[in-house]
Amino acid sequence: MGDFVKAVATRVGSCVVARFLFLGLLIGAIVTPLRATAQTSAAWDSVATILKAPGAATSGYVRFGFPRRDITLKIGDVTVATSMALGSWAGFSGDPARSTMMGDLVLTSAELKPVLAELEQQDVEVSAVHNHLVGATPEITYVHFHARGPAMDLAQRLDRILAVTATPRPVAAAQPAQLAIDTALVFSTLGVRGRAQGTVAQVSTVLVPGNVSLHGRFVNAAMAYGTPINIQMLDNGRAVATGDYTVLAPKVDAVVRALTNAGITVTALHSHLVGEQPQLRYIHFWADDQLESVLKGLRAAIDAAK
Repeated sequence: MGDFVKAVATRVGSCVVARFLFLGLLIGAIVTPLRATAQTSAAWDSVATILKAPGAATSGYVRFGFPRRDITLKIGDVTVATSMALGSWAGFSGDPARSTMMGDLVLTSAELKPVLAELEQQDVEVSAVHNHLVGATPEITYVHFHARGPAMDLAQRLDRILAVTATPRPVAAAQPAQLAIDTALVFSTLGVRGRAQGTVAQVSTVLVPGNVSLHGRFVNAAMAYGTPINIQMLDNGRAVATGDYTVLAPKVDAVVRALTNAGITVTALHSHLVGEQPQLRYIHFWADDQLESVLKGLRAAIDAAK
Protein backbone atom coordinates (compact mmCIF):
# COMPACT_ATOMS: atom_id res chain seq x y z
CA MET A 1 0.00 0.00 0.00
CA GLY A 2 2.89 2.34 0.87
CA ASP A 3 4.51 1.75 -2.55
CA PHE A 4 1.22 2.51 -4.29
CA VAL A 5 0.88 5.87 -2.44
CA LYS A 6 4.46 6.79 -3.34
CA ALA A 7 3.83 6.02 -7.01
CA VAL A 8 0.69 8.16 -7.10
CA ALA A 9 2.50 11.01 -5.37
CA THR A 10 5.36 10.80 -7.83
CA ARG A 11 2.97 10.91 -10.82
CA VAL A 12 1.04 13.85 -9.36
CA GLY A 13 4.28 15.70 -8.71
CA SER A 14 5.45 15.10 -12.26
CA CYS A 15 2.17 16.42 -13.63
CA VAL A 16 2.46 19.56 -11.52
CA VAL A 17 6.02 20.18 -12.70
CA ALA A 18 5.02 19.58 -16.32
CA ARG A 19 2.11 22.00 -15.97
CA PHE A 20 4.38 24.69 -14.54
CA LEU A 21 6.87 24.10 -17.36
CA PHE A 22 4.07 24.42 -19.94
CA LEU A 23 2.80 27.64 -18.35
CA GLY A 24 6.34 29.02 -18.32
CA LEU A 25 6.78 28.31 -22.02
CA LEU A 26 3.37 29.81 -22.80
CA ILE A 27 4.13 33.01 -20.89
CA GLY A 28 7.52 33.21 -22.58
CA ALA A 29 5.91 32.87 -26.00
CA ILE A 30 3.55 35.73 -25.18
CA VAL A 31 6.10 38.03 -23.55
CA THR A 32 8.81 37.67 -26.22
CA PRO A 33 6.77 39.12 -29.11
CA LEU A 34 5.52 41.91 -26.83
CA ARG A 35 9.09 42.74 -25.88
CA ALA A 36 10.14 42.61 -29.54
CA THR A 37 7.28 44.93 -30.47
CA ALA A 38 8.32 47.41 -27.79
CA GLN A 39 11.94 47.29 -28.97
CA THR A 40 10.85 47.78 -32.59
CA SER A 41 8.70 50.76 -31.65
CA ALA A 42 11.58 52.29 -29.71
CA ALA A 43 13.88 51.81 -32.71
CA TRP A 44 11.51 53.68 -35.03
CA ASP A 45 11.15 56.43 -32.42
CA SER A 46 14.93 56.76 -32.50
CA VAL A 47 14.87 57.01 -36.29
CA ALA A 48 12.24 59.75 -36.02
CA THR A 49 14.45 61.64 -33.55
CA ILE A 50 17.45 61.42 -35.89
CA LEU A 51 15.46 62.55 -38.92
CA LYS A 52 13.58 65.23 -36.95
CA ALA A 53 10.32 64.04 -38.47
CA PRO A 54 7.41 61.89 -37.25
CA GLY A 55 7.08 58.41 -38.70
CA ALA A 56 3.87 56.69 -39.77
CA ALA A 57 3.45 52.94 -40.18
CA THR A 58 1.57 52.34 -43.42
CA SER A 59 1.14 49.39 -45.80
CA GLY A 60 3.94 47.35 -44.27
CA TYR A 61 6.60 50.05 -43.97
CA VAL A 62 7.40 53.14 -41.90
CA ARG A 63 7.28 56.45 -43.77
CA PHE A 64 8.90 59.75 -42.84
CA GLY A 65 7.87 62.89 -44.73
CA PHE A 66 9.86 66.09 -45.28
CA PRO A 67 7.53 68.58 -47.02
CA ARG A 68 9.30 71.41 -48.87
CA ARG A 69 7.14 74.18 -47.42
CA ASP A 70 10.02 76.56 -48.13
CA ILE A 71 9.28 76.36 -51.89
CA THR A 72 6.43 78.18 -53.62
CA LEU A 73 5.78 76.20 -56.79
CA LYS A 74 3.73 77.56 -59.70
CA ILE A 75 2.56 75.99 -62.94
CA GLY A 76 0.87 78.61 -65.08
CA ASP A 77 -1.65 80.40 -62.88
CA VAL A 78 -1.74 77.55 -60.32
CA THR A 79 0.10 77.70 -57.02
CA VAL A 80 0.75 74.01 -56.41
CA ALA A 81 0.01 72.82 -52.88
CA THR A 82 3.00 71.37 -51.01
CA SER A 83 1.26 68.01 -50.59
CA MET A 84 0.72 67.78 -54.36
CA ALA A 85 4.34 67.63 -55.56
CA LEU A 86 6.79 68.90 -52.92
CA GLY A 87 7.00 66.00 -50.51
CA SER A 88 10.47 64.59 -49.94
CA TRP A 89 10.15 61.29 -48.08
CA ALA A 90 11.93 58.17 -46.91
CA GLY A 91 10.44 54.75 -46.27
CA PHE A 92 11.91 51.94 -44.16
CA SER A 93 10.80 48.33 -44.54
CA GLY A 94 11.94 45.19 -42.73
CA ASP A 95 13.36 44.83 -39.25
CA PRO A 96 15.13 47.88 -37.75
CA ALA A 97 18.33 45.81 -37.56
CA ARG A 98 18.14 44.94 -41.28
CA SER A 99 16.18 47.61 -43.12
CA THR A 100 15.64 48.67 -46.70
CA MET A 101 15.41 52.44 -47.17
CA MET A 102 13.90 54.04 -50.27
CA GLY A 103 12.71 57.54 -50.95
CA ASP A 104 12.57 60.65 -53.03
CA LEU A 105 14.25 64.04 -52.51
CA VAL A 106 12.62 67.20 -53.88
CA LEU A 107 15.46 69.54 -54.82
CA THR A 108 16.01 72.99 -56.25
CA SER A 109 18.56 73.42 -59.03
CA ALA A 110 21.13 74.81 -56.58
CA GLU A 111 20.74 71.80 -54.25
CA LEU A 112 21.19 69.07 -56.85
CA LYS A 113 25.00 69.00 -57.13
CA PRO A 114 25.79 69.08 -53.37
CA VAL A 115 23.09 66.51 -52.62
CA LEU A 116 24.39 64.07 -55.23
CA ALA A 117 27.88 64.47 -53.77
CA GLU A 118 26.59 63.83 -50.25
CA LEU A 119 24.59 60.78 -51.36
CA GLU A 120 27.83 59.30 -52.71
CA GLN A 121 29.70 60.27 -49.54
CA GLN A 122 27.06 58.52 -47.40
CA ASP A 123 27.05 55.41 -49.64
CA VAL A 124 23.38 55.80 -50.56
CA GLU A 125 22.54 54.57 -54.06
CA VAL A 126 20.99 57.04 -56.50
CA SER A 127 18.38 55.17 -58.54
CA ALA A 128 16.93 58.06 -60.59
CA VAL A 129 17.39 61.79 -61.23
CA HIS A 130 14.69 63.52 -63.26
CA ASN A 131 11.70 65.83 -63.53
CA HIS A 132 8.14 64.95 -62.57
CA LEU A 133 6.52 68.14 -63.87
CA VAL A 134 6.85 70.38 -66.91
CA GLY A 135 6.75 74.19 -66.85
CA ALA A 136 7.14 74.52 -63.09
CA THR A 137 8.67 77.60 -61.50
CA PRO A 138 11.11 77.18 -59.87
CA GLU A 139 12.52 74.16 -61.67
CA ILE A 140 12.43 71.11 -59.41
CA THR A 141 14.47 67.91 -59.71
CA TYR A 142 13.56 64.65 -58.00
CA VAL A 143 16.28 62.28 -56.79
CA HIS A 144 15.30 58.72 -55.88
CA PHE A 145 17.54 56.76 -53.52
CA HIS A 146 17.99 53.29 -52.06
CA ALA A 147 20.12 51.72 -49.32
CA ARG A 148 20.18 48.76 -46.93
CA GLY A 149 21.45 48.42 -43.38
CA PRO A 150 20.49 49.06 -39.73
CA ALA A 151 17.67 51.63 -39.65
CA MET A 152 19.41 54.01 -37.25
CA ASP A 153 22.59 53.98 -39.33
CA LEU A 154 20.57 54.67 -42.48
CA ALA A 155 18.75 57.49 -40.70
CA GLN A 156 22.02 59.12 -39.64
CA ARG A 157 23.27 59.00 -43.21
CA LEU A 158 20.02 60.45 -44.54
CA ASP A 159 20.11 63.17 -41.89
CA ARG A 160 23.49 64.32 -43.26
CA ILE A 161 22.07 64.36 -46.79
CA LEU A 162 19.00 66.38 -45.81
CA ALA A 163 21.26 68.84 -43.97
CA VAL A 164 22.74 69.86 -47.34
CA THR A 165 19.29 71.10 -48.41
CA ALA A 166 16.99 73.85 -47.14
CA THR A 167 14.35 71.26 -46.20
CA PRO A 168 12.54 72.58 -43.09
CA ARG A 169 13.28 70.46 -40.05
CA PRO A 170 12.16 69.58 -37.42
CA VAL A 171 9.07 68.79 -39.45
CA ALA A 172 6.05 70.57 -38.05
CA ALA A 173 2.54 69.18 -38.34
CA ALA A 174 0.47 70.65 -41.16
CA GLN A 175 -1.88 73.43 -40.13
CA PRO A 176 -5.50 72.17 -39.99
CA ALA A 177 -7.55 73.34 -42.95
CA GLN A 178 -11.25 73.04 -43.66
CA LEU A 179 -12.03 70.36 -46.23
CA ALA A 180 -12.72 71.96 -49.61
CA ILE A 181 -12.83 69.04 -52.05
CA ASP A 182 -15.56 66.49 -52.71
CA THR A 183 -13.85 63.39 -51.28
CA ALA A 184 -16.88 61.18 -51.84
CA LEU A 185 -16.73 61.94 -55.57
CA VAL A 186 -12.94 61.52 -55.69
CA PHE A 187 -12.82 58.19 -53.88
CA SER A 188 -15.88 56.67 -55.57
CA THR A 189 -14.78 57.68 -59.08
CA LEU A 190 -11.23 56.42 -58.66
CA GLY A 191 -12.32 53.32 -56.79
CA VAL A 192 -9.67 53.94 -54.15
CA ARG A 193 -10.10 55.46 -50.70
CA GLY A 194 -7.51 57.91 -49.41
CA ARG A 195 -7.11 60.99 -47.28
CA ALA A 196 -7.76 64.68 -47.69
CA GLN A 197 -7.07 68.02 -46.06
CA GLY A 198 -8.01 71.47 -47.23
CA THR A 199 -8.17 71.55 -51.04
CA VAL A 200 -6.11 68.38 -51.64
CA ALA A 201 -7.19 64.73 -51.78
CA GLN A 202 -4.62 61.94 -52.04
CA VAL A 203 -5.06 58.28 -52.96
CA SER A 204 -2.60 55.49 -53.58
CA THR A 205 -2.96 52.04 -55.07
CA VAL A 206 -0.76 49.29 -56.54
CA LEU A 207 -1.27 48.47 -60.22
CA VAL A 208 1.55 45.92 -60.58
CA PRO A 209 0.41 42.32 -60.04
CA GLY A 210 2.62 39.87 -58.17
CA ASN A 211 5.96 40.57 -56.53
CA VAL A 212 8.87 42.75 -57.62
CA SER A 213 12.44 41.94 -56.63
CA LEU A 214 15.47 44.19 -56.39
CA HIS A 215 18.95 42.67 -56.18
CA GLY A 216 17.33 39.31 -55.51
CA ARG A 217 15.01 40.46 -52.69
CA PHE A 218 11.32 41.23 -52.78
CA VAL A 219 10.54 44.89 -52.08
CA ASN A 220 7.54 46.40 -50.33
CA ALA A 221 4.93 47.17 -52.98
CA ALA A 222 3.51 50.39 -51.53
CA MET A 223 6.97 51.77 -50.79
CA ALA A 224 8.66 50.87 -54.08
CA TYR A 225 6.00 50.78 -56.76
CA GLY A 226 2.77 52.32 -55.55
CA THR A 227 0.68 54.63 -57.73
CA PRO A 228 0.03 57.91 -55.86
CA ILE A 229 -2.53 60.36 -57.27
CA ASN A 230 -3.02 63.85 -55.83
CA ILE A 231 -5.91 66.15 -56.72
CA GLN A 232 -6.08 69.83 -55.81
CA MET A 233 -9.34 71.80 -55.97
CA LEU A 234 -9.23 75.32 -57.43
CA ASP A 235 -12.05 77.82 -58.07
CA ASN A 236 -15.28 77.28 -60.05
CA GLY A 237 -15.11 73.50 -60.08
CA ARG A 238 -11.63 73.44 -61.62
CA ALA A 239 -9.08 70.92 -60.37
CA VAL A 240 -5.50 69.95 -61.10
CA ALA A 241 -3.89 66.58 -60.49
CA THR A 242 -0.45 65.03 -60.53
CA GLY A 243 1.25 61.81 -59.49
CA ASP A 244 2.57 58.76 -61.27
CA TYR A 245 1.22 55.50 -62.59
CA THR A 246 3.62 52.65 -61.86
CA VAL A 247 3.07 49.83 -64.33
CA LEU A 248 4.74 46.88 -66.00
CA ALA A 249 6.54 47.94 -69.18
CA PRO A 250 3.94 46.31 -71.51
CA LYS A 251 1.19 48.46 -69.95
CA VAL A 252 2.85 51.80 -70.73
CA ASP A 253 1.21 52.40 -74.09
CA ALA A 254 -2.31 51.70 -72.82
CA VAL A 255 -1.94 54.06 -69.85
CA VAL A 256 -0.35 56.85 -71.91
CA ARG A 257 -3.17 56.54 -74.47
CA ALA A 258 -5.83 56.69 -71.75
CA LEU A 259 -4.30 59.82 -70.20
CA THR A 260 -3.79 61.54 -73.55
CA ASN A 261 -7.32 60.75 -74.72
CA ALA A 262 -8.63 62.34 -71.52
CA GLY A 263 -6.67 65.54 -72.15
CA ILE A 264 -4.16 64.78 -69.39
CA THR A 265 -0.52 65.62 -70.18
CA VAL A 266 2.13 62.95 -69.67
CA THR A 267 5.04 64.94 -68.22
CA ALA A 268 7.61 62.16 -67.74
CA LEU A 269 8.15 58.47 -68.43
CA HIS A 270 11.08 56.80 -66.71
CA SER A 271 12.35 54.38 -64.05
CA HIS A 272 12.71 54.95 -60.31
CA LEU A 273 14.64 51.75 -59.58
CA VAL A 274 17.75 50.08 -60.98
CA GLY A 275 17.80 46.34 -61.58
CA GLU A 276 14.22 45.53 -60.58
CA GLN A 277 12.52 42.39 -61.91
CA PRO A 278 10.18 42.58 -63.72
CA GLN A 279 10.89 45.98 -65.27
CA LEU A 280 8.65 48.83 -64.17
CA ARG A 281 7.90 52.23 -65.66
CA TYR A 282 6.66 55.35 -63.88
CA ILE A 283 4.32 57.64 -65.84
CA HIS A 284 4.00 61.17 -64.42
CA PHE A 285 1.18 63.46 -65.47
CA TRP A 286 -0.48 66.86 -65.07
CA ALA A 287 -4.26 67.29 -65.37
CA ASP A 288 -6.14 70.59 -65.42
CA ASP A 289 -9.91 70.62 -66.03
CA GLN A 290 -13.24 70.43 -64.22
CA LEU A 291 -13.03 67.99 -61.32
CA GLU A 292 -15.39 65.42 -62.84
CA SER A 293 -13.44 65.36 -66.13
CA VAL A 294 -10.10 65.04 -64.34
CA LEU A 295 -11.36 62.13 -62.24
CA LYS A 296 -12.84 60.28 -65.22
CA GLY A 297 -9.53 60.56 -67.07
CA LEU A 298 -7.56 59.34 -64.06
CA ARG A 299 -9.93 56.40 -63.62
CA ALA A 300 -9.62 55.47 -67.29
CA ALA A 301 -5.85 55.24 -66.85
CA ILE A 302 -6.24 53.08 -63.73
CA ASP A 303 -8.49 50.72 -65.68
CA ALA A 304 -6.02 50.67 -68.60
CA ALA A 305 -3.21 49.68 -66.22
CA LYS A 306 -5.24 46.73 -64.97
